[in-house]
Amino acid sequence: MKITALETLRTEEFSNVLWVRVHTDSGVIGLGETFYGAGAVEAHIHDTLAGRLIGRDPLHIEALSKEMVNLPMAQSSTGAEYRAASAIDIALWDIFGKVCQQPVHQMLGGLCRDKLRVYNTCAGYRYVRSRNIRPVSNWNVGESEGPFEDLDAFMNRADALAESLLESGITAMKIWPFDPPAQENGGLYISAAEMKKAIEPFEKIRKAVGDRMDIMVEFHSLWNLPTAKKIARALEPFAPMWYEDPIRMNSPQALAEYARSTDVWVCASETLGSRWPYKEMLARDALHVAMVDLCWTGGLTEGRKIAALAETWHRPFAPHDCIGPVGFIAAVHMSFSQPNTLIQESVRAFYRGWYNELVTVVPRIENGYVYPMEGPGLGVELQPAVFKRADLTVRRTSA
Repeated sequence: MKITALETLRTEEFSNVLWVRVHTDSGVIGLGETFYGAGAVEAHIHDTLAGRLIGRDPLHIEALSKEMVNLPMAQSSTGAEYRAASAIDIALWDIFGKVCQQPVHQMLGGLCRDKLRVYNTCAGYRYVRSRNIRPVSNWNVGESEGPFEDLDAFMNRADALAESLLESGITAMKIWPFDPPAQENGGLYISAAEMKKAIEPFEKIRKAVGDRMDIMVEFHSLWNLPTAKKIARALEPFAPMWYEDPIRMNSPQALAEYARSTDVWVCASETLGSRWPYKEMLARDALHVAMVDLCWTGGLTEGRKIAALAETWHRPFAPHDCIGPVGFIAAVHMSFSQPNTLIQESVRAFYRGWYNELVTVVPRIENGYVYPMEGPGLGVELQPAVFKRADLTVRRTSA
């Protein structure tokens, strides 16, 4: 079997999402995805990677993974080079599963459990839908209506939101009320009034539902170290499950200092590319939960290595998902195949909303658990309507 073409698809409406279809001479087509900077990733795929991959055997996944990131500009990052490699790698695993007529989770070693707990990242229907990826301004609050506009809810009605999630069986939620003051102050300090306002959602949740809800806190790497430690101390009485990316993920030493300053777990980080920076973080006891975005850090091939690396330090694994539907599905396959997966991120405004406009199936989520995907490969394809969209851009490089 040989790779005959690389095809990319992106739309104006979902401008952050880039799909990759890897075509083969057997007629099997693999589907992959990445998120953010779709145009730059598209260019790298066609201008650089196509020449390295076309004519190669798509089942030589490890070799092709090495080929894609063995470039001077692709050095353990989550930049365009790694995002391109991630999308193609996911597509190669899709091909592998389709050829063997098995789900990707089976190709990765098989199920480690029959169902997996999820948490709800409390985004809204149009969160990160625009080209603007800056904090706060990409929230797009109030631009759409529906029962799961959870970002507006956690900022203004966190108690009712927690009750709503529990009613559907979801017992963990992630919120980020500290982002507005971080953007206002450049992450340098937080005033007493800002601290009080940002803590309000935690007060409401605990008052309404007590300890029945686990709360993850997302900081989006926006704070300097002294202020991040100050916020951590202020939140400890509310017993958060973890603090995620409190500072920039470029200093294992600084993150280790932060981790020593609090009893709350540190979760890091979707912003790390490849296993190498994870090794440095783990070696310094800087993180407790290894979070990986498979669309940014090297795909399924690198993701399972990071999961195994975390397990050698007796740390749990928790794939990131606040991106597109194919990336979410890839993460679900990965989660089921790894023995140290703690929990799977999900966004109900996405999997109950816009994901269904783009793909043929989404994972089954019921009573707070996600269930394994069925069918060969990833078990999903793009909706036929995607190929007919007026705002669709398709680029194809063939042999």
